[in-house]
Amino acid sequence: MKKRLLLALSLAALPLLACAQQLTVSAAASLTDAFKEIGPRFEAGRPGASLRFNFAASGVLLQQIVQGAPVDVFASADQETMNRGAAQKLVAADTRRDFASNTLVLIAPAHGGPGVAALADLGRAEVRRIAVGKPASVPVGRYTQQALEGAQLWAGLAPKLVFAENVRQVLDYVSRGEVEAGFVYRTDAELLKDRVRIALTVGGHTPVTYPVAVIADSKQAALARDFVAFLGSAEAQAILAKYGFGRP
Repeated sequence: MKKRLLLALSLAALPLLACAQQLTVSAAASLTDAFKEIGPRFEAGRPGASLRFNFAASGVLLQQIVQGAPVDVFASADQETMNRGAAQKLVAADTRRDFASNTLVLIAPAHGGPGVAALADLGRAEVRRIAVGKPASVPVGRYTQQALEGAQLWAGLAPKLVFAENVRQVLDYVSRGEVEAGFVYRTDAELLKDRVRIALTVGGHTPVTYPVAVIADSKQAALARDFVAFLGSAEAQAILAKYGFGRP
């Protein structure tokens, strides 16, 4: 009798197990807070679906996908990294779309430190360390390099540069006063307004836009497409705007 009851319960649970769908989303570190709020909203409209996020520098995430990491959706902080994924046919080209934009800013500790107010100020002796993302793997680092090269400052500032693994690490370095300045997105700076100040908005670089796409070999392709579409919805866009992201 007990065995029959257990078997019946097991069989009854099969439809529930079949309905359970986990979606793995690899997203740029700067999207962490916004996506953590977007996730439950997406799940709420899809019973049985659950999101698992993996946040890191866009280049690192792409390398993980290249190496076979089980990812369903990739959201990058730049077009270049997504272009590399597309060139290797890692993403489904017809699902790619831009869903947000951002702004590059120069930040400094909120209290103390040299009064940095312009890019040229970074060359002053009082500015000993400047945090930037690694250009090879961190989009904010590439935007930074473009801007500083355009201002003919990159080579001269090279001895002062402290390279970070992602944009949040740059933010940490500045907020803890371990460096005198750093380059992050405005959305990141807004998270720690009591510990960092925005010295200036930085131009002279490729526009900061965020593309997203479904991974070509996703095991949850339909749900992944739903998530990509959801990012363009009014609900998701309102959350992104709340964290300071602009429309693409």
